[in-house]
Amino acid sequence: MTPDKTIDAFLSRYDEEVFINALKLREVIIKTLPDVTEQLDIPAKMIAYCYGQKYAELICVIIPSKKGLKLGFNRGTELPDPNGLLKGTGKISRYVEINSEKEIKSAALKKLLSHALKAYKQRMAINK
Repeated sequence: MTPDKTIDAFLSRYDEEVFINALKLREVIIKTLPDVTEQLDIPAKMIAYCYGQKYAELICVIIPSKKGLKLGFNRGTELPDPNGLLKGTGKISRYVEINSEKEIKSAALKKLLSHALKAYKQRMAINK
Protein backbone atom coordinates (compact mmCIF):
# COMPACT_ATOMS: atom_id res chain seq x y z
CA MET A 1 0.00 0.00 0.00
CA THR A 2 1.15 3.52 -0.74
CA PRO A 3 2.30 5.39 2.36
CA ASP A 4 -0.43 7.62 3.77
CA LYS A 5 1.77 10.73 3.54
CA THR A 6 2.03 10.36 -0.25
CA ILE A 7 -1.74 9.91 -0.60
CA ASP A 8 -2.40 12.80 1.79
CA ALA A 9 -0.07 15.08 -0.19
CA PHE A 10 -1.79 14.15 -3.45
CA LEU A 11 -5.30 14.63 -2.06
CA SER A 12 -4.41 17.86 -0.26
CA ARG A 13 -4.55 19.65 -3.63
CA TYR A 14 -8.33 19.29 -3.57
CA ASP A 15 -10.90 21.01 -1.40
CA GLU A 16 -11.50 19.74 2.11
CA GLU A 17 -14.70 17.82 1.32
CA VAL A 18 -13.05 15.93 -1.55
CA PHE A 19 -9.98 15.26 0.60
CA ILE A 20 -11.97 13.88 3.56
CA ASN A 21 -14.36 11.83 1.41
CA ALA A 22 -11.46 10.37 -0.58
CA LEU A 23 -9.75 9.21 2.63
CA LYS A 24 -12.98 7.62 3.86
CA LEU A 25 -13.57 5.97 0.48
CA ARG A 26 -10.01 4.66 0.54
CA GLU A 27 -10.68 2.98 3.90
CA VAL A 28 -13.81 1.27 2.56
CA ILE A 29 -11.97 0.02 -0.54
CA ILE A 30 -9.06 -1.38 1.48
CA LYS A 31 -11.44 -3.14 3.91
CA THR A 32 -13.64 -4.55 1.13
CA LEU A 33 -10.85 -5.71 -1.22
CA PRO A 34 -8.50 -7.93 0.83
CA ASP A 35 -4.78 -7.48 0.10
CA VAL A 36 -5.45 -5.04 -2.73
CA THR A 37 -2.49 -3.04 -4.03
CA GLU A 38 -2.85 0.74 -3.96
CA GLN A 39 -1.02 2.72 -6.64
CA LEU A 40 -0.89 6.48 -6.88
CA ASP A 41 -0.91 7.71 -10.48
CA ILE A 42 -0.08 11.41 -10.23
CA PRO A 43 -0.08 12.15 -14.01
CA ALA A 44 -3.55 10.56 -14.34
CA LYS A 45 -4.66 12.22 -11.08
CA MET A 46 -6.07 9.05 -9.53
CA ILE A 47 -5.44 6.30 -7.01
CA ALA A 48 -5.70 2.80 -8.49
CA TYR A 49 -6.62 -0.42 -6.68
CA CYS A 50 -5.47 -3.64 -8.32
CA TYR A 51 -4.02 -7.11 -7.86
CA GLY A 52 -1.21 -6.80 -10.40
CA GLN A 53 0.41 -4.51 -12.93
CA LYS A 54 -1.85 -5.22 -15.92
CA TYR A 55 -4.94 -3.17 -16.74
CA ALA A 56 -7.03 -6.36 -16.57
CA GLU A 57 -6.04 -6.66 -12.90
CA LEU A 58 -7.40 -3.20 -12.05
CA ILE A 59 -10.51 -3.23 -9.87
CA CYS A 60 -11.27 0.44 -9.29
CA VAL A 61 -9.85 3.96 -9.05
CA ILE A 62 -10.49 6.98 -6.87
CA ILE A 63 -10.73 10.06 -9.08
CA PRO A 64 -10.66 13.37 -7.19
CA SER A 65 -11.35 16.61 -9.02
CA LYS A 66 -12.33 20.20 -8.36
CA LYS A 67 -15.93 19.21 -9.13
CA GLY A 68 -16.01 16.32 -6.66
CA LEU A 69 -15.08 12.69 -6.23
CA LYS A 70 -15.69 9.59 -8.35
CA LEU A 71 -15.04 5.91 -7.86
CA GLY A 72 -14.31 4.39 -11.25
CA PHE A 73 -14.71 0.69 -12.00
CA ASN A 74 -12.72 -1.23 -14.61
CA ARG A 75 -15.24 -3.29 -16.59
CA GLY A 76 -18.03 -1.47 -14.82
CA THR A 77 -20.34 -2.20 -17.75
CA GLU A 78 -20.23 -5.88 -16.71
CA LEU A 79 -21.16 -5.33 -13.05
CA PRO A 80 -24.64 -5.90 -11.64
CA ASP A 81 -25.98 -2.55 -10.41
CA PRO A 82 -29.46 -3.05 -8.90
CA ASN A 83 -29.21 0.28 -7.04
CA GLY A 84 -28.37 2.27 -10.18
CA LEU A 85 -25.14 3.74 -8.81
CA LEU A 86 -23.03 3.39 -11.95
CA LYS A 87 -22.85 6.25 -14.42
CA GLY A 88 -21.02 6.95 -17.64
CA THR A 89 -21.23 6.01 -21.28
CA GLY A 90 -17.84 4.37 -21.87
CA LYS A 91 -17.63 0.99 -23.57
CA ILE A 92 -15.85 -0.61 -20.59
CA SER A 93 -15.66 1.57 -17.49
CA ARG A 94 -18.30 3.11 -15.26
CA TYR A 95 -18.12 5.34 -12.20
CA VAL A 96 -20.03 6.28 -9.07
CA GLU A 97 -20.26 9.93 -8.06
CA ILE A 98 -19.43 10.28 -4.38
CA ASN A 99 -21.06 13.22 -2.62
CA SER A 100 -21.30 12.21 1.03
CA GLU A 101 -20.05 9.93 3.77
CA LYS A 102 -23.45 8.23 3.72
CA GLU A 103 -22.83 7.16 0.10
CA ILE A 104 -19.33 5.97 0.96
CA LYS A 105 -20.56 3.78 3.79
CA SER A 106 -23.66 2.52 1.97
CA ALA A 107 -24.31 -1.19 1.61
CA ALA A 108 -24.93 -0.63 -2.12
CA LEU A 109 -21.41 0.73 -2.69
CA LYS A 110 -19.79 -2.05 -0.68
CA LYS A 111 -21.81 -4.60 -2.65
CA LEU A 112 -20.63 -3.01 -5.91
CA LEU A 113 -17.01 -3.31 -4.74
CA SER A 114 -17.63 -6.97 -3.84
CA HIS A 115 -19.14 -7.60 -7.29
CA ALA A 116 -16.07 -6.00 -8.88
CA LEU A 117 -13.78 -8.30 -6.89
CA LYS A 118 -15.83 -11.36 -7.85
CA ALA A 119 -15.78 -10.35 -11.54
CA TYR A 120 -12.00 -9.88 -11.34
CA LYS A 121 -11.55 -13.37 -9.83
CA GLN A 122 -13.72 -14.87 -12.58
CA ARG A 123 -11.68 -13.09 -15.29
CA MET A 124 -8.42 -14.34 -13.81
CA ALA A 125 -9.73 -17.94 -13.55
CA ILE A 126 -10.70 -17.88 -17.24
CA ASN A 127 -7.32 -16.45 -18.29
CA LYS A 128 -5.26 -19.15 -16.56
